[in-house]
Amino acid sequence: MTNSNLPNNQTKGSRREIRFDLLFSSFFVGKKLWSLIGVLFLIIFFLVPIVKLLYLSIQVKTGFSLGNYMEILQQARTWKSLKDTFIIVLGSTLLSVFLGVVAAWLMAYTDLLHKKVLHLAMLIPFILPSYVLTLSWSSFMGTQGLMAYALHLFDPAAKPWSMYSYGGIIFVMGLHHFPLVYMLTVDVLKKIPRDLEWASKASGAGRIKTFALITLPMALPGLASGGLLAFLAGLDNFGIPAFLGIPANISVLSTLIYEEIIGFGPTAFARGASLSVILGVFAVMGTLLQWLSIRKIKVTDTVQVDEHPRYYLGPFRKWVSILLWSLLTLVTVVPLLSMVVTSLKKAYGLPFELSNLTFSHYRYILLENPKVWKSIQNSFTLSVTTLVVCLVIGTLLAYLRVRRPSWFTKTAEIIIGIPFALPGIVFGLSMIFTWMEPIPGWNPGIYGSIRILFIAYVCRFLILQVRASITAFMQIDVSMEEAAHIFGANGWRKWVFVLLPLLLPGLLSGAFLVFLTALTELTVSALLWSSGSQTIGVTIFNFEQAGDSVYSTALSSLIVVLIAAGMGVLHVVQKVQMKKGVQL
Repeated sequence: MTNSNLPNNQTKGSRREIRFDLLFSSFFVGKKLWSLIGVLFLIIFFLVPIVKLLYLSIQVKTGFSLGNYMEILQQARTWKSLKDTFIIVLGSTLLSVFLGVVAAWLMAYTDLLHKKVLHLAMLIPFILPSYVLTLSWSSFMGTQGLMAYALHLFDPAAKPWSMYSYGGIIFVMGLHHFPLVYMLTVDVLKKIPRDLEWASKASGAGRIKTFALITLPMALPGLASGGLLAFLAGLDNFGIPAFLGIPANISVLSTLIYEEIIGFGPTAFARGASLSVILGVFAVMGTLLQWLSIRKIKVTDTVQVDEHPRYYLGPFRKWVSILLWSLLTLVTVVPLLSMVVTSLKKAYGLPFELSNLTFSHYRYILLENPKVWKSIQNSFTLSVTTLVVCLVIGTLLAYLRVRRPSWFTKTAEIIIGIPFALPGIVFGLSMIFTWMEPIPGWNPGIYGSIRILFIAYVCRFLILQVRASITAFMQIDVSMEEAAHIFGANGWRKWVFVLLPLLLPGLLSGAFLVFLTALTELTVSALLWSSGSQTIGVTIFNFEQAGDSVYSTALSSLIVVLIAAGMGVLHVVQKVQMKKGVQL
């Protein structure tokens, strides 16, 4: 009986072995196929644009040379732009560092009132799109703005400070970027052991000397990283120098590249490519320095954050808090109100009187101008689709980066970060070169359509979702997945019932950042838009360039309302999710 069953057992065993071999080989082939797709995705969408930009910058009629660089470097206009770029970016960075350090020290070391709300208020200048902040300040400091109205109460001949100047650009840019310095400095300050400061004071050093010898040197990695980030943001910024600099004949490298490309000269693309490479080199050098500073900060990640105040303001606590709130209101809320007032005037330049106010500009941009409504539809469509694609791809890549780290995932993260590290105007130009003719002689019709904006948004903002998702995965212990496997959950059930509920707050934060950045984007869109594919940022820019400030301020006011509503929805969703997590 045993002998008669042996052939059947052998047959069943051989079938199991064959089935296992087939599954193993299919899994191996599938894994190799997805790896190949990933490599092609990185090459086509992230590396080819940069290679084409470099290629066209050295291409001349007779072959390849550095003639394009020599030509632009011999022109006085280029050196003036380099000088203006250096003055504006350095000046705004110094202002951002000063404001960021003061704000970080007050928030980390003192007992200010309502710190949680104050922390959110500190981020408002950066959350607002740069062109919205620019329009708000130009409206506030304009000849018919609220500042002029206040000055005329004391001196009818007084004029407010012109924002269309070096000082105005530096001020707005420094104000816009100081939250970057603040965010990277405040946590570093909280991690400095207070024992060292006590020892310094016990040795006879005063507060100022202790800050100079102990606090400042130990906070230097965070301060340097924040300063370099503000510097890079200044190099990348297009909206502020475009709105305030072009009317005053002040051009930085980003606006010079834009003016070269829209000039449509015979060598416009070659000159734009050469200028873009120069700007890109500065940005990459700054990014490397900023990365080294971040690595120094990570060394102290294991140090416990000290949330307790180290300096008690005593009877001045209330007044210092009021003063800080007043300053934040002055630099954010008051200019925004001035922008809203400008949008309500029947015509730009009319005095602020009830008889001169109207809602007709809002009716025009929402109901009577089809191009404006089309730009709103385009921006929402692009933002939502970019959010979905970045959420899926970014989350999967972050999972592999955290749970299955390898040289490929590390390299992929670096490559995906390149479009965001490069100035937007540089990346936008590289997208033109790539999708005008991806293959010589073949034009797929992507350039000149809304599809090129979608590709550019995904490539540029994907890293935001990847970084947010990596942070979310690192906060979840791998034992949660192991427990799911033990109880028989397959891959799909593990994601739906275990991972996603835990990851949702972090994923939503990254997704909202992608959505908000794409919705208000201007720099890349300024080069890539075409008739029928204009976005909100481009429409506001075109209104301002045409002198229609009442329309640009009205549309910007609606953007502020949308941002506030989006942040409110995100806060409610995260709060509900946290309550569910506590209940579980």
